[in-house]
Amino acid sequence: MSWMVWTVPTAIFFSAIAAMLAGMTVWEIVSPTIERKGFLPISTTRGDRLFVGLLCAAFIHLGVIGYTSLSIWLALAASLAWLVVLMRWG
Repeated sequence: MSWMVWTVPTAIFFSAIAAMLAGMTVWEIVSPTIERKGFLPISTTRGDRLFVGLLCAAFIHLGVIGYTSLSIWLALAASLAWLVVLMRWG
């Protein structure tokens, strides 16, 4: 692993993704999900909505980095807020 440059933000990012996946796995075992239709145009499970939320977070961050001079912390806050909305009503 010496070929990779593991900075603290990178380690936190990958640890958070791993924790989300582990949490979703435990949640699925304890309470199996059913597909439902929210405001997304397809029926989705919790895992589907998490995946879509992570993709959206990537695009939100890329947009903030590429097109604005706003803080990356604002992108993080927007991504987390969007993930909560997506998981609850998506």
